[in-house]
Amino acid sequence: MSGASKTTPDAIPASAAGDAQPRPGTRVGNLGEPIRLTGVNLCGFSAEYARGSADTVKVWTKLALTSDEPLFHRLVENLDGALTHLVQQAGQGLNLARASTVLLVARPDDTADLWVDAAAVELNVRVKRAILAGTVVFENDIADVSAMRFPLVEIGPRDRVLCLFREAWRFALCFDFNPDRALSVEDFERDLGTLFRNLKYRHLYDTVADASVFGRLVEAGWFPFAEIIGSEFRALANTAEVAFGFDEAEKELLAKFDGPRLERMFDRWISNPHLKRKERILRSAVNAFTADDSVAVLKIVLTEIEGILASAHRAATGQGAKLPALLEFAVRAAEQKAGGADTLFLPAAFARYLKAHTFANFDPLTGSGSSVSRHTVGHGAAEAEAYTQTRALQALLTLDQIAFGI
Repeated sequence: MSGASKTTPDAIPASAAGDAQPRPGTRVGNLGEPIRLTGVNLCGFSAEYARGSADTVKVWTKLALTSDEPLFHRLVENLDGALTHLVQQAGQGLNLARASTVLLVARPDDTADLWVDAAAVELNVRVKRAILAGTVVFENDIADVSAMRFPLVEIGPRDRVLCLFREAWRFALCFDFNPDRALSVEDFERDLGTLFRNLKYRHLYDTVADASVFGRLVEAGWFPFAEIIGSEFRALANTAEVAFGFDEAEKELLAKFDGPRLERMFDRWISNPHLKRKERILRSAVNAFTADDSVAVLKIVLTEIEGILASAHRAATGQGAKLPALLEFAVRAAEQKAGGADTLFLPAAFARYLKAHTFANFDPLTGSGSSVSRHTVGHGAAEAEAYTQTRALQALLTLDQIAFGI
């Protein structure tokens, strides 16, 4: 997002509104000053038509939506007129159409600060690797986004807030004007994070929602795994969308999984206590992948995943469980850990992937079922040609996705 500073979540949010300089000990500063407004008695947006003073009308006092929704455009067009008028009364100008990040903080006395591409922005993200404070974070390092905040802008419990921002060619609007309760800044920041995630990673949500495209991906063994959610998965999704073969996209992806990348994944696994106890076994799988031994990778990983889920379930509930219950547990655990069902980990969709691919039904009497699943591999029913490096990588990425969620 242009016009704002992005920081790691450990930046210290200790500054008064309008203080453009970072305080000692912080690594971020606002880019400018807010526009000071008076007479800002905004309380919401009308949700229906009213014919006159005798009518009552419903008012939206809290909403979060993107420019994909028709209502967004109606609200923003009216907001533009209201803010432009208030800014003109303050003796300044405003071109809302050219702004990237707009934050309005209205106080109980109807004064307000309007930040237009001037307030520092902080994203609360979950990363894929260990990162030292002050080092560069790349998009490929991000596994999920849980919140968006303005660390150097004071927002109080009696304030009213509104934020309009863009990401690439799409926009989001979030406001909370509710006068009947204290403002939850944490909820506001979480809603902004959800909107940012929806804008930035819309291709993931669209792919999962498209039954035909998602079906082709799952049939080929692919999912928007956290490790590849950027351009790497986009290439796979584009291939599925046009119904081409996956050979070229898979070859390019395989080439990117070199030794250092696998080691970063392995380090992530053993930081999880449920995978740490399997360190020796999982090390063997990683070594086998680097040695192009896809048979060993699949035999190890596909038979260990169920045990890892069982260990996590037992630690959480004190009880054992069969596979169907373990898959339900994997969804609940991922939602709880990530803070919601619509995060980039897509837990419900991942459960469908596990059932349709990794743990696909298999009848040992007829030999029917997935060509390379936990059950065909475990029963020794998978054909030799099914043990490919592509399938081995999919197994490693499946394990990696589970590690994020438990």
